[in-house]
Amino acid sequence: MIPYPQIDPVAISLGPLKVHWYGLMYLVGFAGGWWLAIQRAKKSKGLWNPEQIGDLVFYVAVGVILGGRMGYVLFYNFDYFLQNPLWLFSIWEGGMSFHGGLLGVLLAVLLFGRKIDKNFFQMTDFIAPVVPLGLGMGRLGNFIGGELWGRATDVPWAMVFPTDPSQMPRHPSQLYQFVIEGVILFGALWWFSAKPRPRMAVSGLFLLIYGIGRFCVEFVRQPDEQLGFIAFGWLTMGQLLTVPMILLGVGLMVVAYKKFPLVDGQNQDDQAWLKKHAPKPDEKTAVSGRKQP
Repeated sequence: MIPYPQIDPVAISLGPLKVHWYGLMYLVGFAGGWWLAIQRAKKSKGLWNPEQIGDLVFYVAVGVILGGRMGYVLFYNFDYFLQNPLWLFSIWEGGMSFHGGLLGVLLAVLLFGRKIDKNFFQMTDFIAPVVPLGLGMGRLGNFIGGELWGRATDVPWAMVFPTDPSQMPRHPSQLYQFVIEGVILFGALWWFSAKPRPRMAVSGLFLLIYGIGRFCVEFVRQPDEQLGFIAFGWLTMGQLLTVPMILLGVGLMVVAYKKFPLVDGQNQDDQAWLKKHAPKPDEKTAVSGRKQP
């Protein structure tokens, strides 16, 4: 076995104020995502500006927190929620769902897209390469907090988590997910999106890689105690929720390359947006500070 690093879940303690590592990981994820989005905006040839990025990060943050909490309550603890409806707001007790957070983010970008006159997939294709940073930081937060550990095993890198009542050697599945969701997914999407791709292709690749990775990791991740296996003696809720992601990811990529080919190296909806929102000559003059001839 490998000894579990005894890290205090509380990163900063100032009297009654306690800041947990899990919260800091969220903060790092949002800040890093903001910076990465700014880098993408600089290469967008006028499709995005820094002000839009700041507003987008705010919308996404709200979507992650509200969607993640509601998803955990509804997908994983619905019976308890029916008995204690106010538990939905007990965020300090922990409990966040990726699939709920994803739905929250999708709703947030849909609303923000309407505000800036961009369609849904223009939004998702832009943010997809940025999301893995937040996912990776979240998994590190899970590991430091000693939660969502894996199943019992005898592999040489097994760990005993202090929060595990049985104190059995287990898969450090949080680290597996960090590698898949935070490293592999980020590298693949950042490389893939470095060049113009047909509309929906980047979003489809995100769903496909995450879905396959999450489905596989669930085989070594301990099922939620209140749910256990929900079918066949091996299917978990995480796998059930992930299957539609994989199918949708494949579908989006097929449709992207068949229905939305690039025109002059650019998506047609981007061309239309630039044509509609391009600065007028007098606006360009105002920005440059020069008078018109």
